[in-house]
Amino acid sequence: MTFQAKDGFAWPPNYTAVLMWRQAQLAQMRADPALIYGSREYYRTRPIEFITHWIDTFDPRNAGGEMPSRLPFVLFPRQRHLVLFLLACLNGEAAGLIEKCRDVGATWVCCAFSVWLWLFWPGAAVGWGSRKEQLVDKLGDPDSIFEKMRMIIGGLPPEFLPASLSPKDHLTYMKFINPENGATITGEAGDNIGRGGRKRIYFKDESAHYERPEKIEAALADNTRVQIDISSVNGLGNVFHRRRESGIDWQPGQPVAKTVANVFVMDWRDHPAKSQTWYDDRYARAKGEGLLHVFAQEVDRNYAAAVDGVIIPAEWVKSAIDAHIKLRFDDAGGWVAALDVADEGGDLNALAKRKGVILKAVDEWGESDTGKTTRRALDACSSLGTVQLQYDCIGVGAGVKAESNRLTSEGFMPKGIRLIPWNAGAAVVKPDENVVRGDRNTPLNKDFYANFKAQAWWDLRRRFERTHRAVVEGITYDPSDMISLPSDLPMLRKIEKELSQPTAVKDSRMRLVVDKKPPGTKSPNLADAIVMAYFPVSAGMLDYELWV
Repeated sequence: MTFQAKDGFAWPPNYTAVLMWRQAQLAQMRADPALIYGSREYYRTRPIEFITHWIDTFDPRNAGGEMPSRLPFVLFPRQRHLVLFLLACLNGEAAGLIEKCRDVGATWVCCAFSVWLWLFWPGAAVGWGSRKEQLVDKLGDPDSIFEKMRMIIGGLPPEFLPASLSPKDHLTYMKFINPENGATITGEAGDNIGRGGRKRIYFKDESAHYERPEKIEAALADNTRVQIDISSVNGLGNVFHRRRESGIDWQPGQPVAKTVANVFVMDWRDHPAKSQTWYDDRYARAKGEGLLHVFAQEVDRNYAAAVDGVIIPAEWVKSAIDAHIKLRFDDAGGWVAALDVADEGGDLNALAKRKGVILKAVDEWGESDTGKTTRRALDACSSLGTVQLQYDCIGVGAGVKAESNRLTSEGFMPKGIRLIPWNAGAAVVKPDENVVRGDRNTPLNKDFYANFKAQAWWDLRRRFERTHRAVVEGITYDPSDMISLPSDLPMLRKIEKELSQPTAVKDSRMRLVVDKKPPGTKSPNLADAIVMAYFPVSAGMLDYELWV
């Protein structure tokens, strides 16, 4: 029964082949009714296959073009992962959050999944909500959620539909009923979300944009164990953002978390039809129209797009992705690693490793035992040869020194690793030098930075700025003054988000202070480790030639 496109996941799919396959399968089922029963049993536990094999999607932008508006819903890889995510949340009775950019089909996938439940899960009660009633259901408008599902159901072969289904009686306004198995899909809007009774799973579309989200949360709390928030981003501090920040990024094959939201990210890069050229064209258009802040939110998923004083703009971070390939420089130079030690609560330890100016690896883990954290970091660096491993030495980080002393005295310390304490609250380095070396028109370091941490973050900002200008404007800089983030880095999207989270504020003496945790955000542990790795310390002083 499984259909495989001729070119694997090449895009666009071979829709003609898909339609021919569907016709052949229907002919076989109609010639042998026993196959209908077998097909229903097959798809009962296979939502990905059912969606790809039989469900259509609709794109009115294709009208009048080469492609028809109605097409088989052939899921691309990230959409398949989304179906697995929904199934994992459903089976694990866990909350999920889908952080998406525009036009990646997230809502269509969730609608298709809802129809699959309605068909194959007897008694399933599915809820859907959005901020306005017309977004939930508006007859004839495919932008509304229920009209999407009407189109999905209307396009299915009758062999998969309830025999007694009457669209007039069973596919009514904001309520679908399966007359054979009792499953329902019910819609609600605004403050009424969650008031319609208990649900097996509840989808909240564009949930970052609700006017009174706390009221909705209170209503849903006792009515469903599986709440799925779907939204593009809409600034910092709202309920959607706070839930995302406290959540855990889910990966295919991982179990779902019970106590926090499981986060699934859909980025524009996940869509096989969206290339760098597409991104650049959209960016240029948004810039020309004065809408870069909207572009940053809806395409780049940048929560801080409208936040003043971001130290490292998101567009600079994106320019640094594969900068070593774009600008043709290598990883010449030694290894430097940095360990950001978890403070308390849900904070995580983070380790960053770079060679030259290319970030090579990042890792984060939860562990309150500083000794275990130290040993894990040392083990991760033991194969690098000579490496400088810097560690956050304030507070619980002091335990790193104690553990390293024990390992050294007992002869277990890996060779080639030099542990260096890194004190974020220390005084600035080279206090009487100008911020821009040699430029007397710039302030002195001691007058511009409040502490060592601010100096380090600003130095990383300058690296990203140079890299951005080299990539976008063609300005030539020494590669040692730039930075590159390989596109295959694990957790790259989280790195991007964290690097653009901290903002710059001023203290009582008008010096730069870093606010790492704007309201509603978590500590950017990966970004902190990266900052440390790119601002090395030597014998209590910065190696000046490495950072200027």
